Amino acid sequence: MLTYIALLRGINVSGHHKIKMSELKQLFLDLGYHDVSTYIQSGNVIFKSNIKEPILIEDTIISAISKHFGHAIKVLILTKNELTTIFNSNPFLAKNPTMDISKLHVTILNQKPDLAGIPPIEILVAKSNDEFQLVENTIYLYCPNGYGNTKLNNNLFEKKLMATATTRNWKTIGKLVELSNQ
Repeated sequence: MLTYIALLRGINVSGHHKIKMSELKQLFLDLGYHDVSTYIQSGNVIFKSNIKEPILIEDTIISAISKHFGHAIKVLILTKNELTTIFNSNPFLAKNPTMDISKLHVTILNQKPDLAGIPPIEILVAKSNDEFQLVENTIYLYCPNGYGNTKLNNNLFEKKLMATATTRNWKTIGKLVELSNQ
């Protein structure tokens, strides 16, 4: 069985798309997934499946959430190995291992980005203290004034890079790696 991590975008944020984690966990169990666990209220699910095509899992979960909860949300599926690679490849920590991780975030894209969207983002960043580095379909963010104060958000990346995006803080990424290895 393979270990997967489902990252749900836009649930339990500002009272929108409310889903209790106990109900989400039960939905995953009802779909036939194994060893299901959730982490915090923002829609992080670790589970196991014999299905080897993440896109099939993604489509199944999106459909089930729509049917069961009435929410049309985006879901990104990562394998445990993909998440571990993301965790081990942070270019900001490679340069400065003692960096304040509370200022680090990761935006994960569902596909290779349209690189024509990078220059406008770079112009936006030039006017701020924020930094980003794109590595394949992962954007590493350093937001010294906090993620809530940056213009480098999911909507910007989706619009400019023509891909679905979801963002997690570095602490959450670390915890998901830890939980997926249990």
